[in-house]
Amino acid sequence: MAERNRSEKLKRLVAVQRHLERIAENELADTTRQRVEVTESMERVMDAIGSIDPVHMAFSIHYAERYGRLTLKDQQLEGIQTMIQMKVQQERTKAERLEEHMKDARALEAREADDNAVYDVIDQRFAGATPASSKVQNS
Repeated sequence: MAERNRSEKLKRLVAVQRHLERIAENELADTTRQRVEVTESMERVMDAIGSIDPVHMAFSIHYAERYGRLTLKDQQLEGIQTMIQMKVQQERTKAERLEEHMKDARALEAREADDNAVYDVIDQRFAGATPASSKVQNS
C-alpha cells in the first residue's frame, strides 16, 4: 500500500470530523423537534384546562398532572439541547482546526516539492559540469 502524505491523512480526518459534526447537528434537530412537539402538547393541555366544556372540566386534575409531566420533559429536553449545541460547536471547532492543519501540511508539502525540484535542477547542472571520471582530470 502506498504511503499517504500528511495532508491526505488530515483530509480524511477532516471528512470524518465533518461527518461527526453533521451527526451532532441531526441530533440537535431531532431534540428541537421533540421540544416543539412537547410545547404544542402543553398548549393543547392548557387549552383543555381552560375549556368550559364539561368533559374537560371533569379531567382537569389529569390535565394538570399531564402538564406537569410535559413541563418536566421540556426541561429535560432543554438540558439535552444545550449539551448537544455544545457538542456541535466542539465538533465544528475540531473540524476547522484539522482543516487548518491540512492546509498547512499541503503548503509544506508544496514547498518541499518545489525545493526538491530546485535541488534536482542544481544537481543536474553540476552533474553536467563535472567529468564522468576522476581519471579524466588526471590525464
